[in-house]
Amino acid sequence: MMTSMMTAFRPGGTADLADVDTIQYQSPQAAHWNPSEYLDHKFWVATVGDRVAGFLVLRILAPDEAEILNLAVAPRFRRKHVAEGLVRTALEHFRGSVFLEVRESNREALAFYKYLNFEQVSIRPSYYGDPEESAIVMKFHSC
Repeated sequence: MMTSMMTAFRPGGTADLADVDTIQYQSPQAAHWNPSEYLDHKFWVATVGDRVAGFLVLRILAPDEAEILNLAVAPRFRRKHVAEGLVRTALEHFRGSVFLEVRESNREALAFYKYLNFEQVSIRPSYYGDPEESAIVMKFHSC
C-alpha cells in the first residue's frame, strides 16, 4: 500500500548513497556518477516511508547559477510525482538560473521539464556517448 504513504523530501547524506546507487542502476536514462560525489553538492532525496524513492543533485556554479546533475526515481515510485517534488524542492532552495541537459531522444523527460517551465536554450551536438546523441540544454529562471 505504498501509494497511500506520503513522500517526504530532505537533504541526502552518506546513509542514502547505497540506495541512490541502486536507483541509478535501475535508471538507464539517468547519469551514472559515483554517488559519493553527490555529497559535494546540493543533494536531496525523496522518501516514502523508510525507503529512498528518488534523488536529485544540484551543482552550484555561481551565486545565481546552478545545474541539475542528476535526477532519478526508483521504478516502483515513478509516475507518482516524486521527480516533480524533487525538482520543486531544489528550485525552492535556489534562486537564479538552473540548467540541465537531456538526451534529445528522451521525449518524456523533455515534456516533464517543459511542464515545470524549463525552456530549451541550446543543443550540444554529440554530447552523449553510448549511443552518441545530442543534448538539449534547458533552463529555468526563478526570482
